[in-house]
Amino acid sequence: MGHLLYITNIRNFQLVYENDSSESFHMATSPGPTSRRGDLTSSPGRDLPPFEDEGSEGLLGDNIPDEEDGDGEELIGDAMERDYRPIPELDRYEVEGLDEDEDLSELSPGARAAAEESMRRRDRVEGMGRIGRGLLYDSEDEDDARPTKRQRRLAEIAAEGIGAEGEDEEMIESIENLEDMKGHTVREWVSMAAPRLEIYHRFKNFLRTHVDEHGHNVFKERISDMCKENKESLLANYEELASREHVLAYFLPEAPSEMLKIFDEAAREVVLAMYPKYDRIAHEIHVRIGNLPLVEELRSLRQLHLNQLIRTSGVVTRCTGVLPQLGMVKYNCNKCNFILGPFFQSQNQEVKPGSCPECQSLGPFDINMEQTVYQNYQRITIQESPGKVAAGRLPRSKDAILLADLVDTCKPGDEIELTGIYNNNYDGSLNMANGFPVFATVIMANHISRKDEGVAVAELTDEDVKAIVALSKDERIGERIFASIGPSIYGHEDIKRGLALALFGGEAKNPGGKHKVRGDINMLLCGDPGTAKSQFLKYVEKVASRAVFTTGQGASAVGLTAYVQRHPVTREWTLEAGALVLADRGVCLIDEFDKMNDQDRTSIHEAMEQQSISISKAGIVTSLQARCTIIAASNPIGGRYDPSLTFSENVDLTEPIISRFDVLCVVRDTVDPVQDEMLARFVVGSHIKHHPSNKEGGMAGLEEVVLPNTSDVPPIPQELLRKYIMYSKERVRPKLNQMDQDKVARIYSELRKESMATGSIPITVRHIESMIRMAEAHARMHLRDYVQEDDVNMAIRVMLESFIDTQKFSVMRSMRKTFARYLAFRRDNNELLLFILKQLISEQVAYQRNRYGAQQDNIEIAEKDLVDKARQINIHSLSTFYDSELFRSNKFSHDAKKKLIVQQF
Repeated sequence: MGHLLYITNIRNFQLVYENDSSESFHMATSPGPTSRRGDLTSSPGRDLPPFEDEGSEGLLGDNIPDEEDGDGEELIGDAMERDYRPIPELDRYEVEGLDEDEDLSELSPGARAAAEESMRRRDRVEGMGRIGRGLLYDSEDEDDARPTKRQRRLAEIAAEGIGAEGEDEEMIESIENLEDMKGHTVREWVSMAAPRLEIYHRFKNFLRTHVDEHGHNVFKERISDMCKENKESLLANYEELASREHVLAYFLPEAPSEMLKIFDEAAREVVLAMYPKYDRIAHEIHVRIGNLPLVEELRSLRQLHLNQLIRTSGVVTRCTGVLPQLGMVKYNCNKCNFILGPFFQSQNQEVKPGSCPECQSLGPFDINMEQTVYQNYQRITIQESPGKVAAGRLPRSKDAILLADLVDTCKPGDEIELTGIYNNNYDGSLNMANGFPVFATVIMANHISRKDEGVAVAELTDEDVKAIVALSKDERIGERIFASIGPSIYGHEDIKRGLALALFGGEAKNPGGKHKVRGDINMLLCGDPGTAKSQFLKYVEKVASRAVFTTGQGASAVGLTAYVQRHPVTREWTLEAGALVLADRGVCLIDEFDKMNDQDRTSIHEAMEQQSISISKAGIVTSLQARCTIIAASNPIGGRYDPSLTFSENVDLTEPIISRFDVLCVVRDTVDPVQDEMLARFVVGSHIKHHPSNKEGGMAGLEEVVLPNTSDVPPIPQELLRKYIMYSKERVRPKLNQMDQDKVARIYSELRKESMATGSIPITVRHIESMIRMAEAHARMHLRDYVQEDDVNMAIRVMLESFIDTQKFSVMRSMRKTFARYLAFRRDNNELLLFILKQLISEQVAYQRNRYGAQQDNIEIAEKDLVDKARQINIHSLSTFYDSELFRSNKFSHDAKKKLIVQQF
């Protein structure tokens, strides 16, 4: 086979070239060293008549008009047939490569393909391979060889002067400098064909070649895991993308809708290359962007965030059901049964056909249910986390839309981090409610991560962890933590001890995932008004990492648990979370607990023990998690606590709810002149110290006032204490292997016997669990992996103090004597002696009032009485007590000659 030259068509190309000023076209159609037709329009299967061998260059040149002849020759018109008239002088073969002596016969397909290949190879050698970059190409460069008909089509497009952009990928020029946007916005630039193709290839290359520090292919493993679970979400870390492809990382937040669409297509191709038949399971692959660097608060979202990729966090408060959303819709024409479509439905407005192309009917049209493609749709509402809302501010909320496999990834009460596109929401009813032209906004979710275990610790720096570990090695860390709870509140050591244990909490058990035992410690403060109960709750709200504060009067049953209501727009029943659900994995603080209705109070029974809230209303049957510590404060009946009555007679609470509290603290406002004076000095000094105009921070009399049980223990700074609690709850899991079980069994049997005899609050098996939880909390406080004897002893002491404080005054003294060996644990001898001495003083004061009708200025106690009481608790030496600061601060003095102890009022 020789190389054919079809002169008539060459002349047409030459004329077009003369009339076109495009530089790229000049490259595309300018002839090479020899005037060959090969790759332009000739087809190997085309039968051309033989021609005579004569020179043709002069004739060809005569028919080409000059560039300076004006507009050139008219191509299309009455004389256009003249271009195709036979010209014997030109219509002939070239001599080179022809065998003149032999007749040409029909070639077999194999021989023809080999001949075409040899001609193409010869053309490449002589410089005629590609006529311009991207316009014509060799089929050899493609994965699949295309027929020459395609090349002829490309040549015709070039001859007609049509731009090649958008015709095919191979025709688009590669862009090396992708960040040079040539004056376009990011959204316009990434929508153009050439940058789009470059982004597509770069991201595909990123998925195929990205490796971690160990040399493992990251996305190969992720795609494999995704396909094993039949999912369609592929997580891409933004930081990894930014380290490899910084241009894509720059474009992504600015034009997220367009970029994610390109990413999804590239990811689908990579997945199908690994698993060719995976499109039978998932038609689309969605790229989810994780670890976006900047986290926006919900209340800081503004107009500049519109159509941007944002990352925000909050608590899910409302969740609709999963609904089908139209993705690609087809319609049936009712008149001629023609199927119209497909129409791709947008998020913003409904796409409907205008008329039927078959019968020109204007409708009506019904949706073709079989051929219409749906996708899952769910709408959630996220609200700012309770701990992040400034005081006095209403928490802001925002709607988010979950599509495809993101549905049902979260439920009310979950704290989540949401990455998505902040969009206008073209909802007619909502926009009317807001007042047009004001639009509602919504977040189109791209990625959701639940803030479960380990997220809080990520906030701690290495320096924080070092400080926490160093602090835990202090021998008296337990006393320091107790002294640091509520530093602005004077006294109440038993309450501070209970609050500290409640903040650290025990370890939840769930053997085999069948029966769950809670690890959170519930606490009830009950007592006289003006004893800082609400102050303690406010303090815990500031220290706990996640806290919800509510009051009994302002909380209803559904406000505490969860409630079902109709959505104002969709009229669908939706589930909204209450205070206990929002406080999941945190602390729920309930003030004025006694002011709640009995009906409302019984609604939290399940939440306090099973730590879940079951809902079965309006067709919604579900269970929500409420894994939180409950700390409640209440006033007794009549306003003041009567020590002559039992706890249940003083408090208007039922036995089932009292038994669910692990620690009961009774706060009595007793009259003690010395303690009252010290308290007054403490309060006045605290006000002086923290006055806004006090620049020097000086204080009068405050430094002399020292809490009795923390005289020699320096408190921990509040910020460090908060981080210490956060770290210990996340990292420390104390085990019970080394626990003294006999001691717990013995104390339980003794408490049961005493409770039956006194008729006070009943001791149940829950109190054994309470002791175990408090022992674990004490071990966690010391960052220990195992519960030791000290932890059990402290738990027994707190439990006994809680139990004895709730007894009648007449029973309390005998109980203290019975359990004295347990109550003395970790108490300084001086503290115990001070307690005995105060009891002797109160007896003496009562005697003087009865005898003389008035109290003396000085109260004298015989030293022998104190010595006898001290021997009962195995304390024999009192000299250190007489010399202690504790003895002097309570205005006691020791007269060694008269052997008297004197207290001055």
